[in-house]
Amino acid sequence: MHDIQRRRFLRAGAALAAAALYPGAASAQDKWPSKPVRWIIPYAAGGFADLRARQLGQQLGKALGTVIVVDNKAGAGGVIGTDAIAKAAPDGYTIGMGNLAPLAVNVSLMKQLPYDPAKDLVPIIMIERAPLILMTHPDSGIHSVADVIAQAKARPGALGFGSSGVGGAHHLSGEMLKMMTGIDMTHIPYKGGSPAAADLVAGHIPLMFELGYSALPNLRAGKLRPLAVTSNKRLAVLPDVPTMDEAGVKGFESYNWQGVVAPAGTPASVIARLNRELNEILLQPEIRKSIEDTGAQVGGGTAEEFGAFVRAETASWAKVVKAAKIEPQ
Repeated sequence: MHDIQRRRFLRAGAALAAAALYPGAASAQDKWPSKPVRWIIPYAAGGFADLRARQLGQQLGKALGTVIVVDNKAGAGGVIGTDAIAKAAPDGYTIGMGNLAPLAVNVSLMKQLPYDPAKDLVPIIMIERAPLILMTHPDSGIHSVADVIAQAKARPGALGFGSSGVGGAHHLSGEMLKMMTGIDMTHIPYKGGSPAAADLVAGHIPLMFELGYSALPNLRAGKLRPLAVTSNKRLAVLPDVPTMDEAGVKGFESYNWQGVVAPAGTPASVIARLNRELNEILLQPEIRKSIEDTGAQVGGGTAEEFGAFVRAETASWAKVVKAAKIEPQ
């Protein structure tokens, strides 16, 4: 049995099992949706989460026979939009993008969140895991991760790395490198990834972890040098660039991931239907290509698997935040 056929067979079996576990689930699914479904994005239009949600939302609307209305609610590092998802009516007509910071990092970075990711939200599916690329300016004199470690050990604190701001994947990847190697580097936060990348290209800062969709144009133009990728395997778009593990930092793995979530209490039949439809959409060749072309890994799988992943990420990043001595705000 081909892989795609096997996955479809397993999802069909899961749907039948869900119908057996929840009496009336099949009839409830037949009635849902009877109106447009709102998809909340906790970030501004045009970004990583927004573009993917709009792409998938078009296909999901076709599959459900309704309209998916994308609603951007940006602010506070994704907290405002994620809180709106958590507090929405759990009737199946509000879903949202669930991202790294609002679901797994902010619980360690913020003294008080207006929602509890573990109690107020339910997972639907993982959409993608986007590894980062550790990059440097071609004139920096740094040619490998080993060079980074050597320079940082020779002059503790002198080597800086840029990021999109405190607590993001860019920043925490740098802190993870410090924690796992025992080196001391200085974090240089910017108000967004674009100004940080611009200073890296200009040679004003020596290092940065950056997402593929943003990094690849500069890498292909020769404006930046890739040192390693933070995934557990090499990227097809950068086959000659080693993983951090291959580069000597054993076990290093970091992603800026995103999936789909819903308010706690959303009917199980709706969660099962959304999971099934989105799994099918993620099998579409054009969708897979658009994700993989940015250096990201296509998601999929069960809602339970996504929930387990979020819990593991929450615990992992809590250790990094503690090691970096980042005080909750």
